[in-house]
Amino acid sequence: MSQFGFAINVHKHTVSDATLRKFAKFAVANISDVMSRTSGTVDLRPIHKGGRILGRAFTVKTAPGDNLMVHKAIDMAAPGDVIVVDAGGLQRNAIIGEIMSSHAAKRKIAGFVIDGPIRDSETISKGKFAVFARAISHRGPYKEGPGEINVPVTVDGMVVHPGDIIVGDFDGLLAIRPADAEAIAKEVAAVEKKEKGMLARIADGTVDRSWVDAALRAKGAIK
Repeated sequence: MSQFGFAINVHKHTVSDATLRKFAKFAVANISDVMSRTSGTVDLRPIHKGGRILGRAFTVKTAPGDNLMVHKAIDMAAPGDVIVVDAGGLQRNAIIGEIMSSHAAKRKIAGFVIDGPIRDSETISKGKFAVFARAISHRGPYKEGPGEINVPVTVDGMVVHPGDIIVGDFDGLLAIRPADAEAIAKEVAAVEKKEKGMLARIADGTVDRSWVDAALRAKGAIK
């Protein structure tokens, strides 16, 4: 039988724990602003309690509705990895459920990102193990393949490479290339400091709103 369409690759991560931790509390919206507001997912939502996810990408490309290679990914992924699954975005057969998420949690995997459906959503929604997905379906998966591990994938239009930083919250998900991580973290920290100052001025009534009329005046909307 032909083995085309099957590939299992090993990837060595380059992002340090110290760099990863810098993204632990950043809002995805603020990271998105620093990344020019052109990256990230729109339709994948958190299913789990808490809504956050953070880790290094362990990527899987699989046939829609098939999870054979996702099982292999659980066995291979390191603690702290996020298993990112490109399942084509189809919304019929679930890729993971309670059993697989429990196994992944036991192995200290940081979570799943599934461009496809999951099931056992009520149980997953009550737990803290991170699961982002496109949809929910009661239909179970197949285990035939094909599939590839640790290759570039696309989830909801976002390209993810093995080892990228995956960060997500209730607003969505972003993938950050390791070479860009430190520079992005520095800029996001500055943005969040600025926002805290703005919120403080709103609270004490000293916020300057003159920019609104200035912008409208520049467009000729008001005199």
